[in-house]
Amino acid sequence: MYELMVRSNFAAAHQLREIGGSCEQLHGHTWKVEVFLQGEELEEKGILMDFRKVRSIVKKRIDKLDHHYLNDVLEGMNPTTENLARYLFEKLQESICSEGAKLSKIRVWESDDACVSYEKPYLVSGISYLEKKKKKKA
Repeated sequence: MYELMVRSNFAAAHQLREIGGSCEQLHGHTWKVEVFLQGEELEEKGILMDFRKVRSIVKKRIDKLDHHYLNDVLEGMNPTTENLARYLFEKLQESICSEGAKLSKIRVWESDDACVSYEKPYLVSGISYLEKKKKKKA
C-alpha cells in the first residue's frame, strides 16, 4: 500500500461552545492540515497521484477557510478541531480521487503539540478497493 501526504496551513478564528474555559472566547490559530491518500497501484508515470494536483485541490478548500470565522463555515457544528477534521475530510473526499488513490486520512494541528486525525477505512461499498478492482478484471 502506498501512502502520499501533503501539508498545508491557514489562519482562522473560532469560538468553542459548551466546553468551558478560555477557548469559549474568540481566538485564532494557524492551523496545519495534513492530507493522506492511499492506493495499491501507481499511475503509468510511476506515481500514486501528482503532488501538484493534490496540493491544488487542497488549496482550493483551504482558501475557503483562510482568515475566516470557523463558526460561520461549520454551520450548526461546534468548531472543534475534531469537527474541522471531519468537515475537511468530507469536503475533500469528493475532489481527491483517481483510479489508484483514495483519501484516507486528514490530520489537523491547532498548535505545535495538539492535533486530531479523522479517517475512514479504505473501503468501497463494504469491500476493500483492491478486492473490488480485482473483481472488475475477472
